[in-house]
Amino acid sequence: MIPNTLSIAGVDPSGGAGVLADIKTMSALGAYGMAVIAALTAQNTQAVTGISPVPPEFVAAQIDTLFADVRVDAVKIGMLGQAGVTRTVADRLAHWKPAYLVLDPVMVAKSGDLLLERQAVEALRDGLLPLASIITPNLPEAGVLLDQRPVETLKEMRRVAERLRRLLPDNDSHWVFLKGGHLPGDDTIDLLHDGDRMIELPGRRIHTPNTHGTGCTLSAALAALLPRTQDVPEAARQAKHYLERAIAASGQLQVGTGHGPVQHFHALWGASA
Repeated sequence: MIPNTLSIAGVDPSGGAGVLADIKTMSALGAYGMAVIAALTAQNTQAVTGISPVPPEFVAAQIDTLFADVRVDAVKIGMLGQAGVTRTVADRLAHWKPAYLVLDPVMVAKSGDLLLERQAVEALRDGLLPLASIITPNLPEAGVLLDQRPVETLKEMRRVAERLRRLLPDNDSHWVFLKGGHLPGDDTIDLLHDGDRMIELPGRRIHTPNTHGTGCTLSAALAALLPRTQDVPEAARQAKHYLERAIAASGQLQVGTGHGPVQHFHALWGASA
């Protein structure tokens, strides 16, 4: 059965991040992608020049209308922007109870522009973290969630993964996927932790400026893969492998002059690119 996967996130007009990147990822991995628009941005590969919020009540209407008709096998949450939208998404997903919920706590764009209101962090921490099957923060986002400085070593990452896991419900069906891409050096080790197991996902840094939307792509890949694998560690390994190949093939594209997008369709377009 082809899984139906939903992205609740913002729109990046350049297509490198947000719901457009999510739909590409889900499609490339054999899932049927759907989207609820939580925020609008004026954005390219260099900067975010404007953000226009979507009224919380209309976000709720999108979610309720979709779930009332369509089987949703997994949900990925990305940029929500505002505290009101964050609380609304948490309320509606608590009502509909999707089997898998992947939470990417999007806070800052690759350009450095802020994408989440500071007052929305508490709403995300209190309302959405308890619902998440898996959260996928990078090191700066983990620092914000824990009110501490971003860590700089793998040893510190392990402690942070443990602290993040304590923010989630106390059972074995909730995971932390802590991304180590901000660590110095060429090793890109991610950590996967469920409160018991601490699994290292090794990788090597690919030197390219084309890393726009990597966090969106990874979390969308998890949402696409979890209904099929029904195994978080296996879905995480496959999602990381897919992202690494998408980054490696990003040079096939010529999109903008800043941080370009990854090549989501590397397996489909590679032979003709």
